[in-house]
Amino acid sequence: MSSGVKCRNCGSTDIEEDNARGDRVCTNCGSVLEDSLIVSEVQFEDAGHGAAAIGQFVSADSAGGATNYGYGKFQVGSGSESREVTIKKAKKEITHLCQQLQLTQHYIDTALNFFRMALIRHLTRGRKSTHIYAACVYITCRTEGTSHLLIDISDVQQICSYELGRTYLKLSNALCINIPSVGK
Repeated sequence: MSSGVKCRNCGSTDIEEDNARGDRVCTNCGSVLEDSLIVSEVQFEDAGHGAAAIGQFVSADSAGGATNYGYGKFQVGSGSESREVTIKKAKKEITHLCQQLQLTQHYIDTALNFFRMALIRHLTRGRKSTHIYAACVYITCRTEGTSHLLIDISDVQQICSYELGRTYLKLSNALCINIPSVGK
């Protein structure tokens, strides 16, 4: 876990190094400290006046790190924190789902708070993001007493209601949320 490196944003020494992903991330604040993603294949894209290579070029004599080549599609933006990016994407998807269910901004904010709680407790790892978003919206619907059912959300998201139910139960139990029973 800790590699003797300090986070330049918060000063924490809790740094997670993942060689498979090729990055170093602060587990305290979520900052991406190093991201030298290596692409094993080259892609080409039509640039109007000819083809352009997309990806990163790594020379045999380079001492780690990568040089951007082409458009740099595989690069995480410099200075952007992975947690911020994750939350922005979640907000967009939760907002879209809530709008389809005709829920107001209050429900969007509440569902996003449940998502943040799940993210902080690492409950999102290994689960499909669409299931997490839908489960957070369903937890919100249950705690706020709306008439939305699990099957309503699974229909809108086009996901299996059993899988959504499993994700919902895992999140609500792990977050210790007291879910009221469905009204009469």
